[in-house]
Formats: sequence, structure tokens, C-alpha cells
Amino acid sequence: MSLVRRGLVVLLFAASACQSIVTPLPTSTPARLTLPSSAPVTDTPLQQALIDAADAEYRLLSELYERVAPAVVAIAAISRQGAEQTIERGSGFLIDDTGHIVTNAHVVRGASDIEVTLHDGRIASATLRGADAFSDLAVLHIGEAAEGLAPLALADSDAVRVGERAIAIGNPFGLNSSMTQGIISATGRQLPPLHLLNSDLPPGFSNPAILQVDALINVGSSGGPLLNTRGEVIGVTTAIRSAGNAFQGVGFAIPANTLRRVAPELIQNGRVSYAWLGISTLREEDGFNVAALAEPLGLTANKGVLIDRVSTGSPAQLAGLRGGSQLVTHRRVEVCAGGDIIVAINGHFVNNLDELLAWLVSYGRPGDQVILLVVRGEETLELPLVPGARPRDGDESAPPECLAS
Repeated sequence: MSLVRRGLVVLLFAASACQSIVTPLPTSTPARLTLPSSAPVTDTPLQQALIDAADAEYRLLSELYERVAPAVVAIAAISRQGAEQTIERGSGFLIDDTGHIVTNAHVVRGASDIEVTLHDGRIASATLRGADAFSDLAVLHIGEAAEGLAPLALADSDAVRVGERAIAIGNPFGLNSSMTQGIISATGRQLPPLHLLNSDLPPGFSNPAILQVDALINVGSSGGPLLNTRGEVIGVTTAIRSAGNAFQGVGFAIPANTLRRVAPELIQNGRVSYAWLGISTLREEDGFNVAALAEPLGLTANKGVLIDRVSTGSPAQLAGLRGGSQLVTHRRVEVCAGGDIIVAINGHFVNNLDELLAWLVSYGRPGDQVILLVVRGEETLELPLVPGARPRDGDESAPPECLAS
């Protein structure tokens, strides 16, 4: 076979082969693209027990909201000055079956008219029964408008522990009936009234025993209930004003036991009178508490309230409490040492001044005798004391000298 014929045969064979490779599919059967599955398909459903366990928390919150929300109200405090009108918005909740509502004092401060919007949309005019700037609590009254609504129950806020669930219901930015949740971040916080816009308060007094929470508490939520998982009130939420009125990650609440002590006096008298002892001590947050001073000063107690001075004519002086009698330099600070150490009041042991003040705010009343457990050197004494009423002008000044009382 010649080379020319042999080449023709090869070309013909190649062309035939190529034709068989590129032959198109019939148009009647279009191509389908099938992607592999990322997981095997199964007809086995999730176990209902697992679904129920996962949904239990949300059902709890839903049922709690349905039960509690009807007692939570939105508050519009209207202030007028000439032709100008301003409205402060907040929240509140029913505390009894006669129409009394608790909210924050700073929400209704200076208001000429107060309107309350109930959960069902009805609007009622409220009267202010009393407000207390120190605790930042106020009580309103709406009377018959509250008929048929169940008040919220108060829990024992002394039993609240860090890490417990905290549920808030309020009206942030005017958005009615909003629920948020978080945990109790800290207890026993001090909250100076200045932070609550109560600039008319005398200096020197701070609200102790405040609950700190991480639940969202924005402007408009002030005065709403902070609840435990049983739907009981553990505190009254207090929103702190900030740049842009935005939540800063830290919220506060006045404990329920403070409300339990303050509300009846506001309803009856329109104001609250707090117990006063007339003692002073070093700033414990600066590292001068009894625990820190026990070793350098040779104290015989490592917890309690070390008295450095006693105000002249105060209930503490009349009861025989003694302040310090000698100046000692500790950490480059002069300490008035040698005073009594209060370790308990009416059988309730206190670790520091905050705990003593918290007890007085929640349970102490002017004129009601208390028994102080006092460590004086090597002795332990029980001293009866009748607290006075806290001075209205905030004058708790102690003698400038470091002298024994």
C-alpha cells in the first residue's frame, strides 16, 4: 500500500472515531445535573423529648410573660413650663389590688400630669402618692382602673445570688411590653443618687444593696419589674442615662426588700424616713476595710464596721459607741484607730459598711431600738441603740479630732 493511501485510511478512521465521541444526546432527553448530598437523608425524626427539653426554657418565659405582663404599665410623666411640654417615659407595675403602682422617682420627678397605659391599651390618669429620691422609688395610684388586674408578688431579695436568672419587662423607648432576660451580675452595689439624676439630694448618701444585671434596661424600661423564674419581683429596674440613651451593658435594680419597706410609707406619708446612727468610717473601697486593717492594726475581728469617729449628740454617742483614739499611718494614710467594730445588728452579721447600711435601709426605722454586737478590744458587747431620723440636710459631720467618745 502506498504512503498516500495509507494516510487516507488513517484519516478516515480518526474522523470516524471523532464522530462517535461527539455525537450529541437526543433532544428528547435533556441532561440533568445531580449534586451530592452533604448529609445522608433519613426519615428518622428528632426525639420529641429532646425538642421538649430545648423548648422548655422558652415556654417558661412565654407563660411567665402572659401571667405577669397585664400588671406592667407604661408611664408618661408630663411636665409643663410655660408653653413648653416635655414627657418622661417609663414603666411601672401594680403592687396591690387597690390600684397602687410603683415606678422610679426620677421618671415622675417634676411632673404636672401622669398618664398610665395599661396592658390592654386603656389610659388612666394617675396621682402621685409619694416619691423618695434616695431609693429612686415612687408610688402612683390609678384606683378603679386597676380592677380585675392581679398585682405582682414580691420575693425576698436578700436571697438573690449572683448567677441567677433575671427577667425584665418594660417599655423601652416607648415600645410597650418588651421582655429581656439575663443574670444577676452582682449584689450589694452602691448607686449614688447623682447617677439617677436626683441632684436635689444631700451629698454623702448612696443607695446600697443595689442589684446589678446584664439584662437590657434602656430608657423607658425604668420602673419596671425585675423577676425571677417564678414570676416574683426581685427588684425595680433603673435605667441609667448615657450618651444616646443606649444600654451600656450594665443595668441596675432597686431590691424588692427596699420596695417592701419604702412603699407603705410613701402611700401613708408621702415620704420616707430613714434610720441614722451617726458614725463614720474610712472608705472601704480604698482598701481600708476591717479585713485589710485587721493585721496592721492588730484588730480582734476581721469583719465588720470599724468606727473612726462618732458624731456629737448622735444616737451612736448616746448608745456609748466609741470612735478611734489614736492616729496611725497605714499605706501613707492617717487612720483613726482604736474604735469599736460593729459586727452585727439585730443578729444579722455584717461584713462591711455597705451591708450595715443595706440592713438599715430595708429594715431599720427611726425610733425602733436595735441591738448592736460590738467588738471593743478583747471584749464583745451588746449595745442597745435607738436610731434617729436621717438629717434632711445630710449633715453627718464628725468631730475633726481623733478622740475617744
